[in-house]
Amino acid sequence: MSAKYCKESRVIRTSRIFPNDVNNHNTLFGGRMMSDIDQVASISAARHSRTECVTASTDSVDFLHPVRPTDSVSFESYVSWTGVSSMEIFVKVIAEDLKSGECRIAATALLTFVALDKFHRPTAVPKVIPETEEERKLHETGEARARMRRERKQQSKELAAYLTTKTVIAVC
Repeated sequence: MSAKYCKESRVIRTSRIFPNDVNNHNTLFGGRMMSDIDQVASISAARHSRTECVTASTDSVDFLHPVRPTDSVSFESYVSWTGVSSMEIFVKVIAEDLKSGECRIAATALLTFVALDKFHRPTAVPKVIPETEEERKLHETGEARARMRRERKQQSKELAAYLTTKTVIAVC
């Protein structure tokens, strides 16, 4: 299986901000942004692996600057690092003030997807080749993030052993 360049999985999607996209602060609703992040990341994962893929985790979403109705918002994603069957997807969210043209990084996110074979079992993915300074920095630090993901997942499993599945209804 030959390696692929990060740019081969790159996805860019730009849209406007409409009234139904904003929260009570008149900024882009965080849940809406997270949904868009997952969508573009899933396309990057599929482009890299050319298989069905599932979201294994949303490792981080950092909201850095608000996105306002006067902005457009662009989501740029690509595979930044790979394991055996897993792919780390980096997503950069760029807000552009449509009047001034000023651009700013509104958010960054890292997600992990797993490639699946026709029997829905994890399957191997190509390695990734970074070219730009941004891609190289993300790739160089990918193994450390993968180690932290494994540790966090183990902690989540340990915590889940103590959680109940019974619904508790709170009355105010």
